[in-house]
Amino acid sequence: MLKKTKIWGFDINITFVILYLVQVFINAGILLGYVSNYAFSKLPTNLGWRFMLGIGAIPSVFLALVVLGMPESPRWLVMQGRLGEARKVLDKTSDSKEESQQRLSDIKEAAGIPQDCNDDIVHVQKQSHGEGVWKELLIYPTPAVRHILICGIGIHFFQQASGIDAVVLYSPRIFEKAGITSSNDKLLATVAVGFTKTVFILVATFLLDRIGRRPLLLSSVGGMVLSLATLGFGLTMIDHSDEKLPWAVALSIAMVLAYVSFFSIGMGPITWVYSSEIFPLKLRAQGTSMGVAVNRVTSGVISTTFILLYKAITIGGSFFLFAGVAAVGWLFFYACLPETRGRTLEDMEVLFGSFFKWRSALKDEQRKEVSSGENGGQIQMGTKAQE
Repeated sequence: MLKKTKIWGFDINITFVILYLVQVFINAGILLGYVSNYAFSKLPTNLGWRFMLGIGAIPSVFLALVVLGMPESPRWLVMQGRLGEARKVLDKTSDSKEESQQRLSDIKEAAGIPQDCNDDIVHVQKQSHGEGVWKELLIYPTPAVRHILICGIGIHFFQQASGIDAVVLYSPRIFEKAGITSSNDKLLATVAVGFTKTVFILVATFLLDRIGRRPLLLSSVGGMVLSLATLGFGLTMIDHSDEKLPWAVALSIAMVLAYVSFFSIGMGPITWVYSSEIFPLKLRAQGTSMGVAVNRVTSGVISTTFILLYKAITIGGSFFLFAGVAAVGWLFFYACLPETRGRTLEDMEVLFGSFFKWRSALKDEQRKEVSSGENGGQIQMGTKAQE
């Protein structure tokens, strides 16, 4: 069972709050960057750009100092045979001793350490740097593992391929193309982008476990498709008009804000939550690392080619292209990604492996559970998510 606590009257899953907080702090940092850029733009040019670049060193130094006090991950400690240290870390990061013991037991099982081995230091058979895991993940995967890997990589790819970094990094240029020529106004508009992105990711924190990953993700991507297509339309109208179109300018600005809102409320944070919970413990490090690698490579490609892209097919055409990619992503998510809210790793074996037929597999499993419970004199109660 996933642990929850009450925050402001909402039942919140702590594990996913932590994952969401990463996104909150990233977006808060982006917002602070926009605000500081606006403030430093008032300085003389020879000083302003230096402060804009140099101010980033302050949080970097702070982060470097904090990292010195970070403990090693319990999984790595167990793999090194340092059970005593792993137990201390788990005791500090778990709600109870029982939860800490359960998590340690799961890690020991994945590492091949007997459950009755409780010494602080134990001998662990030398691992082969994960070659066996990579074979299980890539060369000889089970249908469930193959399905999980496709979903984990796919959600990371579509998160970035739908153009979020193009909007965040090049929003001043987008606003310029939309007809905002004043540098001061462009900086203010980018602050609005950062503010909107941060606010809506905070809202998403309270919706994840109430609505579920799948409905929130599909709603988010659907809104992204609509806002990207409308943004492409507005920018195309501006490009093909000889006079300023106030309605098209207003529409383009509104659609940029709508796009980052829809992204932040679902696609942005759910990518990290979903990919972290679907991989079996033994394959989680390698599986999630592949997803992150695809995420960063796609981000780099989009960021470095956006200007070339919009010069080749116009800026409106670029956003029509991103809308098309997001639409393909929506179809992929609808067909292949089952709901995982409230489910255990054992449930993942049922949910994943049948690809497009996961709904029928889930219904069959639910019928078996009900039948088994009735035969035993009682119906088993579980936290099963709705499709």
